[in-house]
Amino acid sequence: MQRAPRLFALLCGLGLMAGLSACAPGAIQTQASYPTRARGTDNIQYTDQPRTTIFGKGESLGSMLFSSGNKNASKSGIGVNSYLWRASLDTIAFMPVSSADPFGGTILTDWYEDPSHPGERFKVDIYILDRQLRADGVRVSVFHQKMVKNQWRNEKVSSDMAGNIENAILTRARSLRVTDMSLPQ
Repeated sequence: MQRAPRLFALLCGLGLMAGLSACAPGAIQTQASYPTRARGTDNIQYTDQPRTTIFGKGESLGSMLFSSGNKNASKSGIGVNSYLWRASLDTIAFMPVSSADPFGGTILTDWYEDPSHPGERFKVDIYILDRQLRADGVRVSVFHQKMVKNQWRNEKVSSDMAGNIENAILTRARSLRVTDMSLPQ
């Protein structure tokens, strides 16, 4: 009796996947024609020119939601500013990265213990907030712990530490951009 629901669910899933793959862009080869009507007349003419909608010429809500994104995005194919992304990774290169999401713009490090200061460790979370290279396009959170009686205890972080890391990232991002601009195209 247990097999029937599983088999049914599997067949439904396969059917759904087949149906969705048939709807993929380029799966159906048709010529679109858009109806137009001159103002004040009942004559409907069909044209193959895309309509102008509130989303732009030839755009629809579906194409906006399911497209690859901003047409003016950087060449890198990531969802955030590529200079801020690379500069962030360069700035924290000495720390182990536990998670990096280039589409969401988050970089989370694991705890790092400086060998010159044993019993003290830091963790950094970096959030890239914009597709533009802007001063407010990056936010940093810093966490600090100390070993007390064989247990890690949270410590207060200096108020300017996150700002200093943000400034280092922005400085590096600007230098990466200047270097890219000076390269022959």
